[in-house]
Amino acid sequence: MTVNEDVVGAGDEASGEFELAVNTAEVAKVLPFLEPDEISRLAAAGEVRRWETGQVVMGDRQPAGFLAVVLAGKLAIKKASTFPGRYVLLAEIECGGMVGEGAVVPQGELDGGGTVVETAAASRLLVLPRERLQQLLAEDRVLGQKLFVRIIQILRRRLRGAGERLAWIL
Repeated sequence: MTVNEDVVGAGDEASGEFELAVNTAEVAKVLPFLEPDEISRLAAAGEVRRWETGQVVMGDRQPAGFLAVVLAGKLAIKKASTFPGRYVLLAEIECGGMVGEGAVVPQGELDGGGTVVETAAASRLLVLPRERLQQLLAEDRVLGQKLFVRIIQILRRRLRGAGERLAWIL
């Protein structure tokens, strides 16, 4: 099955510059594990936003208000250091990567944990606001399970990388 080049959906509020539509073919490239109809439902729930290099996507200690999939560009996840205004680079997230995984759990249970997500290069993200994401997960169990599996895979990779860095330091 192929995904057509149709554009789906539009959103409302934005941090980052808002684009009018989601290109399902672009989403299919970065989320190849989804079926075309699942991509269309995901795109309808989301919106595309753009950030220029160096802009903050998610701030320190903010709960994840959305789940975002990188369509283009690169993000940097940083943790505040003991020196004011200084950060340690924890990870770089490229096309197909996700940030804001906390948006899948009830609000208030997780904050940003002292991390900041900012753009390392001009970036375009498929943004799924918490409320729409939660509704999609409740209504579409198969798509929800695929997203949860992807999130777990990403978090396992990050945890393994963090463990390797700690082992190298120690």
